[in-house]
Amino acid sequence: MITATVFQDSGDSGDVSYRGIEIKGHAGWAEAGEDIICAGVSALAVNFYNSVEAFTEDSFEGEAGQEDVQFSFRFTSQISPESKLLINSLVLGLQNIERDYGKSYIIIRFEEV
Repeated sequence: MITATVFQDSGDSGDVSYRGIEIKGHAGWAEAGEDIICAGVSALAVNFYNSVEAFTEDSFEGEAGQEDVQFSFRFTSQISPESKLLINSLVLGLQNIERDYGKSYIIIRFEEV
């Protein structure tokens, strides 16, 4: 199963801001190389990383393919409106995969930081 942990910060005004994400595991929907759930999650994560890097000036730390963590990303400074939109889009895409394929393949958790 894929576990996506979304790190969030609830500000003083009550607004929730996503600060980062960590994705671990494998869906197990199909054999390696044929698993469309893993492929979808990977495409969303890599596109998010590349988009933040290409379209914003925001500082972040990220890595992929380390041990059991397939993807890790954290903002290290203030988050621009563009990055907020990009990470919200990533979370929405992951939630849609979770809804369409079920929690036996992917589960999304939210953790306060």
